[in-house]
Amino acid sequence: MLRIIAPDTILKLGDLVRVRIELRSDRDMEFLHMKDLRASGFEPVNVLSQYKWQGGLGYYESTKDASTNFFFDKLQKGVYVFEYDLRVNNSGDFSNGITTIQSMYAPEFSSHSKGSRVLVSE
Repeated sequence: MLRIIAPDTILKLGDLVRVRIELRSDRDMEFLHMKDLRASGFEPVNVLSQYKWQGGLGYYESTKDASTNFFFDKLQKGVYVFEYDLRVNNSGDFSNGITTIQSMYAPEFSSHSKGSRVLVSE
């Protein structure tokens, strides 16, 4: 069952959470790095790094200890959606990290999301 996690949603140990990132670009860009930081109470389901194709966009997805990274050679103007799954493995009150995107050769082109809190009960 898929449901949107509202700010007052309480998760339980073992829950499967799908992270959804919506990226909107108002111009064509090249050589971008997007980093999605993960709350410490979650573990990624897919830990293999790999090149992926989605909707005409090719990118490299790399899972690290505290983040999932996306690398783009070219990003055309438009709206893109990226999803990956996490498993809840610790209880507590966690700060979910922000998502940042930045041009690797022109760092003045960057953006970030807002952070949020996630509550996990036993």
